[in-house]
Amino acid sequence: MGNATTHCPYCALQCGMTLRTDSGLRVEPFDFPTNQGGLCQKGWSSAVVTSVADRLTRPLLRGEGRDLVPVSWEVALDHIAARIRDIQAEYGCDAIAVFGGGGLTNEKAYQLGKFARLALGTSKIDYNGRFCMSSAAAAANRAFGIDRGLPFPVTDLAGAGAVLLIGSNPAETMPPFVRHLDAVRCRGGLLVIDPRRTRTAALTELGSGVHLAPRPGTDLALLLGLLHIVLARDALDRDYLAQRTSGFDEVAAIAVAWWPERVEQVCGVPVADLHRVADVLIAASPRAGGSGAYVLSGRGMEQSSHGTATVTAAINLALALGLPGRRGSGFGTLTGQGNGQGGREHGQKADQLPGYRHIEDPASRKHIAGVWGVEPHTLPGKGVPAVQLLDSLGRPGGPRALLVHGANPVVSAPDAEQVSRRLRGLDLLVVADVVPSETAQLAEVVLPVTQWAEEEGTMTTLEGRIVRRRKAVDAPGAAQSELWIWAELARRLGAPSVWPTEPAAVFDELARASAGGLADYSGVSHDVLDKAQANNRGIYWPATESMLRFDLEQGDPADHLGTPRLFLDRFAHPDGRARAVVVTPREPADPVRREAPIHLITGRLLHHYQSGAQTRRVPELLEAAPAPIVELHPELARRHGITSGALVAITTARGTAYARARVSLDIRPDTVFMPFHWGGLGSANRLTAPTTDPTSGMPDFKLAAASIALVTTALPAQEVLA
Repeated sequence: MGNATTHCPYCALQCGMTLRTDSGLRVEPFDFPTNQGGLCQKGWSSAVVTSVADRLTRPLLRGEGRDLVPVSWEVALDHIAARIRDIQAEYGCDAIAVFGGGGLTNEKAYQLGKFARLALGTSKIDYNGRFCMSSAAAAANRAFGIDRGLPFPVTDLAGAGAVLLIGSNPAETMPPFVRHLDAVRCRGGLLVIDPRRTRTAALTELGSGVHLAPRPGTDLALLLGLLHIVLARDALDRDYLAQRTSGFDEVAAIAVAWWPERVEQVCGVPVADLHRVADVLIAASPRAGGSGAYVLSGRGMEQSSHGTATVTAAINLALALGLPGRRGSGFGTLTGQGNGQGGREHGQKADQLPGYRHIEDPASRKHIAGVWGVEPHTLPGKGVPAVQLLDSLGRPGGPRALLVHGANPVVSAPDAEQVSRRLRGLDLLVVADVVPSETAQLAEVVLPVTQWAEEEGTMTTLEGRIVRRRKAVDAPGAAQSELWIWAELARRLGAPSVWPTEPAAVFDELARASAGGLADYSGVSHDVLDKAQANNRGIYWPATESMLRFDLEQGDPADHLGTPRLFLDRFAHPDGRARAVVVTPREPADPVRREAPIHLITGRLLHHYQSGAQTRRVPELLEAAPAPIVELHPELARRHGITSGALVAITTARGTAYARARVSLDIRPDTVFMPFHWGGLGSANRLTAPTTDPTSGMPDFKLAAASIALVTTALPAQEVLA
C-alpha cells in the first residue's frame, strides 16, 4: 500500500487525515473544513486499533467445548448458511434478524439493507443509529420534509452572532468542532443548555455567553419558555412565518401558557437567565438585523421517550426567529456516529429503502426492485425499530437468529442485561467485528472484518458532505470486508441480483438506487469524489449528475459541489413550507420517587467513543479514563457519605451498576452522570430504560430515576476495575 488521505474512524465530523506508512501506520491531520487541521486524542491515536493484541484475524466458531475456535472462511460461511436455511425452514424468513451500525461505510450500509431484504428475505433489520439520530431525524422530516443533520456547512457557524446548543457537548464528543464556535464565543453569543457544566458549557464563561442547567427531562418546557419570551417581545419574524411556514398560530397558542416564572418552577432555571438567552438570540436574528443565529440539538435532548417532541420545540423556536433556510442562520442536529448520516439514508432502517425512500411506498419499491433486478412484491415490508427488535429476539414469534454488523448492543442498548439474555437465548448469533466486543463474546460465529485504514469506501459527514475513505494498509490475517462476506453468503443462499464486492461498484449501484430520492447521490462516484477532493472538500447531497456537471464547470468547487445549503428557496414538503408542530411537555416514563430520588443521565467522556470497544484498547486513552465513573454534586455526596474515588452503586428499576465517584460542582445536586463506554458491572446501560419515543423509537437513555449508595464490599470493585 502507501500513504493515503482519508478520514477519522470515529465521529461524524470525519476529520481529514493522512495515513503515513513509511514507519508503521501513523496519522497526520490535514486542513479539511470540518476539522481545519485539528484532531482530538482519539483521532491522533486511531492507528493503534489496527494492530491491537486481540485484533480478530480468523473466523471463530463455537465448538463442542463451547469455546470459540478458529476455522476457515469456508467452514464458517457454510455453517452460517446452513443454520439460516434450517431456521427459515422451520420459522420463516422473519426468523432471521439483522442489526447494523452507524459506523459502516455508505457502501456497506447499502449492501447490508439489500442483503437483509434479498438474500434473507427478512423485514427484521434495524441499526444502532436508532439510538443516536432517530428523534432528530423524525422531527426534521416532519418539520422540513427531509433529514440532513446540518443542512449547511459547519464552517457557516463562524459568522453567527449566536449559537444555541441544546444537550450537546462537542468539546468532549467532537473537540475539533469547537473551533467553529470560537468566533461566536468571543462575541458573547455561545448559549448552552445542559444539566452539567460540561467542557462545552464552560466555554460560555470565556466570553459573555450563558449556560442554563435545567432539571433533566425539562428541555421541552424550557424551549416553550424561550418561545414565550419571543412572543411577548413581539420578536417573531412574521413575514418569514407567513411566507415560509404553516401551523405556527397553533404553536404560539401553546407557548403563551409557558411564562418564565412557570418555566423556572418546572426546570429550575432562573427567569433572568431565560431572558438573557432570549436577548442574545433575538438580537442575532435576521429580523433584528443581527449577523445570524443557529439552534443546534444533540443527544442530551433527543435520547428520551419524548425526544421527537423536544427537537420539534427547538425547531419551532428557530422558525419563530426566521432561522431555517437562510444564509448565516439555521437549525441543525449534531450527528454522532462516524457515518450516522449516510448510515441512515440507504436501507439499514426498518422502514427504509436507499435514497431515504419509505419501504411501503409503491413507487419506491418499484424503483429499488428495478435496480436490484427483482419484482417489487418480493421485497419484504416494514420491520420494527431497534429496541423492539432486540426485545423480540428468541421470544415466541420473534427472530431466532441475529446477524450483527458494526454494533455492540450488549453495551450500547438500553436495559443491557435484558439484551444479553435475549442474545444468549438465540439459536444463532453471528457477529462481524474487528475486536472481540462484548457482543462478539456471546456469538456462535465471529467474523473478522476490515476496518477504516484497510478499506476503500465513502462516508457522509454531519453536514451531508460525502467524502472518500481510502485504503493505506492490508488487513491482518484472514480478515475480509463485509462486502465479500455478504456476497459469499448470498451465493450460498441462492439470492437473486448481483453482489459486487468492490466498493466503487457497490457505490455505483447505490447511486442508481438513490436517484430521485430525498438523499440523491446519483451524480456521485468514487472517481467524481476523487476529483472533487483534490482540494479536500467532498460533495453535499442531493447531488445529481447535471448539478455536479454545472458545479465542476464553474471551476470553484470549494463550497458549491452538490447542495451545501438546503432550504434556501423552499423546504422539502410539496408546498415548500416548513411545518410548525404543536408539542407539549409530559411526565417522564420513569419519574423520580422516594426510593429513586435522583435523575440519572448518561453520556460520553473525552477519551472514549460509543461502547468503548475500540478506545478501551488504546493504552493512552485507557490510561486517561481507565474505569467507569459517576459524577455527583458535593451536597449529594455528603448526604450519602461518598468521597471522590469511592466505589458507589447506582440502582434503577432495571438493576445496579458500579463506578468510582467523581465529586464535582459541575452537576446539579439532584442529578448523577455516568458514561456508557463500559460493559459488565460498570455498564450505564444496565440502568437505562427500554421505554421508547412513540414517533422515533428512540429509547430513554437520558432520563432514569435512580438511587445511589456507598459500597463497602470489595468484590464488585474487583470486577468493575478488572
